[in-house]
Amino acid sequence: MPIKKPARTPSLIDVTVGRNVRIWRMTKGLSQAQLAERLGITFQQLQKYECGANRMSTGRLVATATILVVPISTLFEGTNAAEPSRSLLALVSDSRSFRLAHAFAAITDNRCRVSLVNMVEKIADAVPRSQRRGR
Repeated sequence: MPIKKPARTPSLIDVTVGRNVRIWRMTKGLSQAQLAERLGITFQQLQKYECGANRMSTGRLVATATILVVPISTLFEGTNAAEPSRSLLALVSDSRSFRLAHAFAAITDNRCRVSLVNMVEKIADAVPRSQRRGR
């Protein structure tokens, strides 16, 4: 009876590249299905790339960068351990955070922006730290 290999866990680089693909896909206003179609793959395969479960080939990375109109090096941002934390990139990889940031950027009235920031900070303070996501 053959020995089963342990399940491969995603490498930090695969997860980071996938997160960057997701961020740039959302920035360009593309759905997973739209980007997947342009790449000639299923949206499920793109989901696996974006979560780092599957590693993207060099050719697929080049095609993705071309479709997203970004330098390929952009997809590798944050993979170097010597680079500072990319916590802001991680934040906008969450679709709700991205939507909030996108909508906030569209507000032109500075007083409205300040009021909104104050409101969000008060809401965040009202939520006990133990219930906040990621804590």
